Amino acid sequence: MSRKLLVWAHVVSSTGWMFMALALFVVVNHALAGRDRSAFEVALLLDVQVLQFMATTSAFTGFMLSGLTAWGYFRHWWVLAKAVITVSQLYVGIAVLSPNLHPDGSPTLMRVGSLLMASALACQVWFSVAKPFKRTPWASPAKPRTAPPWAFALCLAVPAADYVLGQSLLGVPLPAVSLVVAVVYPVVRAVRLRGRAREVVRAS
Repeated sequence: MSRKLLVWAHVVSSTGWMFMALALFVVVNHALAGRDRSAFEVALLLDVQVLQFMATTSAFTGFMLSGLTAWGYFRHWWVLAKAVITVSQLYVGIAVLSPNLHPDGSPTLMRVGSLLMASALACQVWFSVAKPFKRTPWASPAKPRTAPPWAFALCLAVPAADYVLGQSLLGVPLPAVSLVVAVVYPVVRAVRLRGRAREVVRAS
């Protein structure tokens, strides 16, 4: 059940991220058309309070679903492609799009950035459904084990903890716990997989 809930959280946050990117495009386009310059405040509010949280939650749940199941991080091209797209989107959103959400920002970056973000998310949805391409050539011979239910349940609590901590400390969601877990867990997982691979080699 906890695994299904984590999948549900990933689907909901990914869908929310995509539609918030589309909403951002509409609001920015409206503001740039000169109809209502105060719409930039709405765009910034959507970006900081909703889109960023949806984005980090989608990224975190996606990475953890890969790490907690047999899919792994580098075993399948479609999983790796989604990871690269996700990291690229986060970088574009944080370093390029967000700093331009004001009347003096680049109209091209605002329009193209938000539209590309939504398009990239739609592409990721297709990857998740179709699961194209074969396994990567460096896939480990030892198939990763699926984590116990409590690990999935713990990952469900991480985004909620980030939201509460961020809002209480800074007034905006802050993915601090998500970042720590997403960085530390792959290292732990790699060490365990290496140990299992050695056992397989010795047994053969």
